Amino acid sequence: NILEDSPLFNAGKGAVLTEKGSAELDASIMNGENLMAGSVAGVRHIKNPISLARLVMEKSPHVMMIGNGAEEFGKQFGIEMVDTSYFITEERWNQFLKAKETQKKIESDEKHGTVGCVALDKKGNLAAGTSTGGMMMKKFGRVGDSPIIGAGTYANNKTCAVSATGHGEYFIRLGIAKDISDLMEYKNLSLKESAEEVIQKKLIELGGTGGVIAIDRNGNITMPFNTPGMFRGYYLNDGKPEVDFYKE
Repeated sequence: NILEDSPLFNAGKGAVLTEKGSAELDASIMNGENLMAGSVAGVRHIKNPISLARLVMEKSPHVMMIGNGAEEFGKQFGIEMVDTSYFITEERWNQFLKAKETQKKIESDEKHGTVGCVALDKKGNLAAGTSTGGMMMKKFGRVGDSPIIGAGTYANNKTCAVSATGHGEYFIRLGIAKDISDLMEYKNLSLKESAEEVIQKKLIELGGTGGVIAIDRNGNITMPFNTPGMFRGYYLNDGKPEVDFYKE
């Protein structure tokens, strides 16, 4: 919620705008203990889409809900709704006008802006969540990897928790989040080895850009990316918070 509420990122307030000049938001969450998951796509009035994704996970028999139906479901549980104008910041509106003028999609390789969190609790349970506004000037109905379990988000207590950011179409085609988990489970690779294989080899070979944040069941952390930078940070109980922006 903190990341969605901050206008600095492409999620919630400050999300990028579609070709029609509005924000359409996607989010997903997964519980590694029981593989329960929830996701929402194309919502326009939900202040915190990740909270709605969690409601889908915990209060419905479904994994994914979209658009008006997802919002209708949220209303039943009193989720906070806002006017579509809430999400639009001056910076994003100016970006949108510039993109409209040139009729080109603005896609910054430096910072995709999707937000995500991965966590390990003291009982050894893993969780992952991801939230995004998608791609600047995206076409009607476009959905990226963030709300897709196994592509943008995945958590399994046996292996790891992963949240991705990047060019969603590539992350979907490679099933990136689950592929990292699978390499750990089936090939006994470490979290770092698995993530490097997927982000620095498979994703690059397909022509995609982006990165992931991930933590395994032993508390090992990796945050690989193949772009010039990726805003990232972590905090472990026995250490001090670490924040990084560019490659070391």
